[in-house]
Amino acid sequence: MTSDSNTAVEAETVLTVRGLKVRFDTPDGPIEAVKGVDLDVKAGETLAVVGESGSGKSQTMMAIMGLLAANGRATGSALYRGREMIGLPMKALNTIRGEKITMIFQEPMTSLDPLYPIGRQIAEPIRHHRGGTAAAARARVLELLELVGIPEPTRRIDSYPHELSGGQRQRAMIAMALANEPDILIADEPTTALDVTIQAQILTLLQSLQKRFGMAVVLITHDLGVVRHVADRVVVMRRGEVVERGRTADVFARPKADYTRMLIEAEPSGEKAPPAPDEPVLLEGRKLRVDYSTGGGFLKKAGLFTAVHGADIRLRQGQTIGLVGESGSGKSTLGRALLKLTPSSGTVLFNGRDISDFDRKAMRPLRRDMQLVFQDPFGSLSPRQTVGEIITEGLYVHEPQLSKAERDARAVAALHEVGLDPSARNRYPHEFSGGQRQRIAIARAIILKPRLVVLDEPTSALDRSVQGQVIELLRGLQKSHGLSYLFISHDLSVIRAMADYVIVMQAGRIVEEGETAGLFDHPCEAYTKALLSAAYSR
Repeated sequence: MTSDSNTAVEAETVLTVRGLKVRFDTPDGPIEAVKGVDLDVKAGETLAVVGESGSGKSQTMMAIMGLLAANGRATGSALYRGREMIGLPMKALNTIRGEKITMIFQEPMTSLDPLYPIGRQIAEPIRHHRGGTAAAARARVLELLELVGIPEPTRRIDSYPHELSGGQRQRAMIAMALANEPDILIADEPTTALDVTIQAQILTLLQSLQKRFGMAVVLITHDLGVVRHVADRVVVMRRGEVVERGRTADVFARPKADYTRMLIEAEPSGEKAPPAPDEPVLLEGRKLRVDYSTGGGFLKKAGLFTAVHGADIRLRQGQTIGLVGESGSGKSTLGRALLKLTPSSGTVLFNGRDISDFDRKAMRPLRRDMQLVFQDPFGSLSPRQTVGEIITEGLYVHEPQLSKAERDARAVAALHEVGLDPSARNRYPHEFSGGQRQRIAIARAIILKPRLVVLDEPTSALDRSVQGQVIELLRGLQKSHGLSYLFISHDLSVIRAMADYVIVMQAGRIVEEGETAGLFDHPCEAYTKALLSAAYSR
């Protein structure tokens, strides 16, 4: 372990953490998630806390903020400007968090209330900490929405979270976090689910806002490409402990811990061979179009927004098509339309059968063959069910003859396949890291042994080393069972390793497509070139 280098003019330390421990009580016994962490956060700096999923980096910050789950317990010390936060009564804690220390969470869709417009949610911390009228708070929200770069703020202020793209939701979360001009902003994987061009915009935005407000930023991430470019200092965590710390340039140039070296060198590799040309087409979409009505109401005419414009796609048995594009490009909407989860016009054929007009009842027998891994694992996993109940739920519908023991055995096998301890089936989703929850979501899909899996950002919440494991897992399953994948991702290095064919979408239209190697090495469209440039310039 190294010690932090001293600067010529030592910045004021605003947060001092010493001997922080976090323990969770579970049916299988206590789990020590954080084991005596020390760290300092200095005014105006960016401190990156990095490590694999389950390393304890998020739980460290959740403990400081008093946001641990009910079965979690924190001990040790966390001093904010000399004031102890560990064990601070809730009323006193609420005078600090939301005003002096704020947090952008890893999954903005689950952090924003789906029942309220974003403007009302951003206004809440303003009125709680500063008081004032509703009109004054609304004016401040409009100012914040403009500051974080959300287009048409006077219209978007009344939008609900589901009406925003992933990048826009993250900007709304940043606006909420900055509402009271905090001293410290904790950003937990702020660019995890965003495409490369939006990632760059969000990071640039955070840097400019940091300079404007003079705040410290604690960046929790597994993306070392981001850390290299934005962080002043790095703390590397593994299994709840700090294994290395230092200035960013020093750690990247001369890592002292083998674990740090492994993280720096980890990168998805390999390539996917295309299926034989005579392999049958499993899934086909012809001239698919998805329209959504917008606005409307009393004396107000509803509008129409086209999310997908006449897309054509053909997926063969054993093939992996990578679907890429910016947030709001329509790639996830196209995936759901092909699965008949979103109303669309056009034709959808599955295994040669026209399913365009199938209703929910007619689709039910086909669902075991057509599985979806969602982008947001936490939002798709029921907090009231154990992991075992979650991943075996489909077996009740599609294999009702199985006994309880047989379902449990299938759960154990599925968890083994995704690299999780089978004892995890007795725990609940909130007890896992973001990356572990994503693997649970994959286990739920593969337990039914489907023919088609639509993977919507399946590796977005995973660190690089685990991404490689999941890619190898998906490749192995595909080879063993002849699976076909539609792989939706903003991470072009993952797409290159996983897909044999790539489709690029922009503003709801397919702008370029082709075999992976050819498209990556010789892109034709300016938009594709911009995506590749953003991905490989980091």
